[in-house]
Amino acid sequence: MSFKIESFIARRYLKGAEGKSEGRRFLKLVTFITIGGVVVGVSTLILALSIVRGFSTEIKEKVIGFGAHVQVESIRDAPLEGAAALQETIQSVEGVVSVDAVIQEFVLLRKSESEIEGVSIWGTQELPGYISQSMIAGQSTFQSDEKGRPGVVLGAKLAKSLGAEVGTLVTAFSVTSATTPSAMSRPRLAQFHVAGIYETSLANFDEIYVFVDLARAVTLLDYEEDQVSRLDVRVESGLDYTVAADRIDAQLEFPAIARPITDVYRSLFSWVKLQESIIPLIISIIIFVAAINIIGTLLIIILEKTSEMGVLASFGASASLRKRIFVRLGLYVGVVGVVLGELFAFVIAIIQLEFEVIPLPAEAYYMSAAPIEMSLFDFAWVGVLTILLCVASSYIPARYAAKIEPLKAIRSR
Repeated sequence: MSFKIESFIARRYLKGAEGKSEGRRFLKLVTFITIGGVVVGVSTLILALSIVRGFSTEIKEKVIGFGAHVQVESIRDAPLEGAAALQETIQSVEGVVSVDAVIQEFVLLRKSESEIEGVSIWGTQELPGYISQSMIAGQSTFQSDEKGRPGVVLGAKLAKSLGAEVGTLVTAFSVTSATTPSAMSRPRLAQFHVAGIYETSLANFDEIYVFVDLARAVTLLDYEEDQVSRLDVRVESGLDYTVAADRIDAQLEFPAIARPITDVYRSLFSWVKLQESIIPLIISIIIFVAAINIIGTLLIIILEKTSEMGVLASFGASASLRKRIFVRLGLYVGVVGVVLGELFAFVIAIIQLEFEVIPLPAEAYYMSAAPIEMSLFDFAWVGVLTILLCVASSYIPARYAAKIEPLKAIRSR
């Protein structure tokens, strides 16, 4: 087993850098501050990556929960004709998992004479899975009550605005018609009971979308039997939505078109990308600060240990050995900082996941607390990059240590 003197000396400098004199005790504080800087940098970077990753995943899950992966609609801004045949065609496309018919139009929803809201009624055969998982009251069903009134599922913001709760009766008014879209038709109305209330924290969604049974929407909006507003398509996990949309679009005839959900809600996904674009700036700042801290600390240690370097040189320690001592010291600073920083980041992330101690305004961020999605890959590459940075930063002061002349160093004691 080979014993490396540079490792032994580097560990001694890391553990006991204060020296003997009163003034040299400051070295230990400087060393702790440098390690602390690495800890803060590593933990900040991992938490920033976890939060941005969480934002991206949360927003994507919520939007896809409402609108599937790909939407097929008419380029003429009119109902799709021949919905049954289109469903069969799309279902045969490679990678497609399911195709759901949707009827969606704007209507007036009224609870009383003074409580009226404009909403987008969403007719579907089955409530989307994400909405079912987001129920905060009632049931995710359109089942009629004892008097035969069909059920409706509202968003929490809309329910609060209307003063509605589970069991409340509401009336929907529609003056649009799929058969005569350019003309104002006689108002049609339907009465519903509030069967359930959902909350996703997507403010623009929770206060607009109202879910009802597809057959009720057909009657209320005067659609024909084989007409729909659009078809929501879900594809296999891992399949790019744009690729899936192109495959589907190749099988469609004018005026039907397929659009990936990232295009349908382009502004929302652009906002997510903007959040992600901040990460390179954070990384650059952390790298710069960490490098300056390490270089400064090692230079201070070298200045305080000049005489010791001279003694080592007089005993035959080569310039290369003296250089390796401080490179090794930079490595140890990096390893200790990475271990403590990643442990600290992990603890903070767990606390946030369990107790949501970092709240967010849902109106601005579409969620009530900062999301966290930890990735083993983030922990790995941040740790490796930080250690390499510490070693690289220690090279400059290490070269200075290698150039110390033994005689001058000993006389400086």
